[in-house]
Amino acid sequence: MPEYKLIYFNMQGRAELARWCFAYGGIPYIDDRIEGVNWAERKKEMPGGQVPVLMVDGKPLPESLAIARYVAKQAGLVPKDDLEAAGCDAIVDALSGIMAEVYQKVLMSKAEPAEKQRIMGEEIIPNKINPFLNRLNERLSTREWFISDKTTWADLMVAYVVGSLSAKLPGLLKDYPSVSKHVQKVESLDSIKKWISTRPLTPI
Repeated sequence: MPEYKLIYFNMQGRAELARWCFAYGGIPYIDDRIEGVNWAERKKEMPGGQVPVLMVDGKPLPESLAIARYVAKQAGLVPKDDLEAAGCDAIVDALSGIMAEVYQKVLMSKAEPAEKQRIMGEEIIPNKINPFLNRLNERLSTREWFISDKTTWADLMVAYVVGSLSAKLPGLLKDYPSVSKHVQKVESLDSIKKWISTRPLTPI
């Protein structure tokens, strides 16, 4: 098995899906977390000056979704059927886009708290999150897993992103019972439950 080192900030963010995939597959890796005070120096080492980066036997793989997809394959979380695999890509891409908007306009924004709350409540939730949850709830109401007959990295992405959002937005899933049940089911998988209970506590 290759030697893996995942390099990212000491936060969940764009590396957390890969960490969930590592946990699910029981794949050992070094979780190299960069503190803010060390970033200026460490940045020089990173391809393009960005993280996350996955080192595979010393070779760098950049870009968060490429990393997560690679790890998901090693963990058996990518369907062998090409169309099903593309379906996983689609849901992961969609959720990644939503989270990018949340980070840009709310979490990392310099706007006043009241303005952040307005953007979240009047723009992102009704126009981005709720329409997505509607479609997701409809699909999950008739299926055990999102794509195939077993767990995929799409299921992990749904649980991670939607679970994170609902933790910060109580009541978000009250009209989406199938999504809520799905998040709980993934978070209750032994490997994922163990990771969530033992991972470092970070604000994001």
